[in-house]
Amino acid sequence: MTFGMGPALLFCPADRPDRFEKAAERADAVILDLEDGVDPAARADAREALRASSLAPERTIVRVNPADTADFAHDLDAVRATGYRTLMLAKTERADQVERLAGFRVVALCETAKGIMVAERLAQMSLVVALMWGAEDLVASLGGSGSRRPDGRYRDVAAHARARVLLAAGSAGKAAIDAVHLDIDDRTGLEVEVEDAAASGFAATACIHPSQVPVIRDGYRPTPAQIADATALLDAAAGHTGAFRYDGRMVDTPVLRHAEHVVRRAHAG
Repeated sequence: MTFGMGPALLFCPADRPDRFEKAAERADAVILDLEDGVDPAARADAREALRASSLAPERTIVRVNPADTADFAHDLDAVRATGYRTLMLAKTERADQVERLAGFRVVALCETAKGIMVAERLAQMSLVVALMWGAEDLVASLGGSGSRRPDGRYRDVAAHARARVLLAAGSAGKAAIDAVHLDIDDRTGLEVEVEDAAASGFAATACIHPSQVPVIRDGYRPTPAQIADATALLDAAAGHTGAFRYDGRMVDTPVLRHAEHVVRRAHAG
């Protein structure tokens, strides 16, 4: 996977240049948002603030408005005046929309029913470096009223979309980014989701508040016990060919790959 950002990606409204540097200092990468995070009346100002900004391009993503909107062309004009070359395309639904972003690295944001249904096709495109999914816009596109159950768990349709985007990205060797957790005060809920995201194979999780960054980082970072267990297992495998018994369980290639991923995440952190 060539995404190279993460695990904590912090959204920052592009009309708040006073927050740009702070966001960059606190997160692994910043998503400067020209779409939902900005009032439509303030988008022209947001684009000017984007042009004047100077964050590190390798740690900056710009979310642009959907390709079929009037704002899209204006957003691209603003981005082209900067050094930023990784774009997040809001409400990606078709391959031809991505093709309009030639010259950029694209994070395809699948957050509508149409977007989820073409995730596999989008992941195969050379411009696309990662897929992300969004729960609230997805449910809105279906005519629903909420992505979560009363206990905070995702409804089945949202969980299905999440899994489909992860599988689509993985099938193409691309990174998958997990959706934001909107309840800023729900640290426990975020911890559970991040642990599941890291264990399932997501490369990063997006967030909307700086307080969520350390929770995400901790969730993607293996514990010392996990690192020790994975290292010991890989050391034991050095003396074996094929499947073998270790610590009361059968170890084969998939189990070794799990251990390798744990060690890799530890080194990345």
